[in-house]
Amino acid sequence: MEKAYSYRFYPTPEQESLLRRTLGCVRLVDNKALHLRTKAWYEKQERVAYAETSSMLTDWKKQEELDFLNGVSCV
Repeated sequence: MEKAYSYRFYPTPEQESLLRRTLGCVRLVDNKALHLRTKAWYEKQERVAYAETSSMLTDWKKQEELDFLNGVSCV
């Protein structure tokens, strides 16, 4: 038997702002990684593993234009 639970929460304006920033960063990183993985496959027929993607994220955080990624939780 499977059970499902539904929760509702009402974040404060500060919490809502942090959630929006975090989800925006997650969306950006996910799309950027997907683009690079797809490009690697179609151009070179090679797979990009999780470890490589993780190291790319570390490099992205060091770039000046993506410095805002350090402002949200890494987990």
